[in-house]
Amino acid sequence: MSKTSKIYASDRVEWRISDALEAYPEAAAYMENRAKAIAAQDAAEQIWLLEHPPLYSAGTSAKKTDLVEPDRFDVFESGRGGQYTYHGPGQRVGYVMLDLRTRGRDVAAFVRGLEQWIIDTLAEFDVTAERRCGRVGVWVVLPDGREAKIAAIGVRLKKWVSFHGISINLNPDLSHFGGIIPCGIQEHGVTSLQDLGKTVSMDDLDKALKSNFEKIFAPTEISA
Repeated sequence: MSKTSKIYASDRVEWRISDALEAYPEAAAYMENRAKAIAAQDAAEQIWLLEHPPLYSAGTSAKKTDLVEPDRFDVFESGRGGQYTYHGPGQRVGYVMLDLRTRGRDVAAFVRGLEQWIIDTLAEFDVTAERRCGRVGVWVVLPDGREAKIAAIGVRLKKWVSFHGISINLNPDLSHFGGIIPCGIQEHGVTSLQDLGKTVSMDDLDKALKSNFEKIFAPTEISA
């Protein structure tokens, strides 16, 4: 591809949604290849929304002792930051492939932006979600005063291009989290929009994600 035909990160971010469950190894390979193409300015930035079959993924800080039931679901080494997490149907995964060279090269600010994206999205469904110092992800306070995690964040950077990203619990089977200690945190549980009594469709969630992403990061265009 000639230099004059390259796609630059200042263009709109492609917005892709998969309807079928996506196998984790193929999704991870796609992200890695797309990140390389973005770094070479041969592809546009992209957000990819999807669901996975039930699985556990291990980040670079994962401890084997946090994998409580290693034979329950397939376990994948992800290369992202963080520890063990669960992915499965009813959880919206958002893979974030953005070029931080055009966004200040500030990883902390980038992660705060991802957190705010989730917080603002959940606010559209009357859910007050919050950051917690020293705890990765986004949290809610339950009616009994306990705190529970409703969304996870785990990213990886290569040549200042991000991949992996976020996950929000819409209506997954929360018992599936029992096979791990999510993100190494034992003293707090996990929750979902459904568990909080919110009737929200995946399409509703996707629309809220799109509008709030555009407020924080960049305009988008639907990927063909």
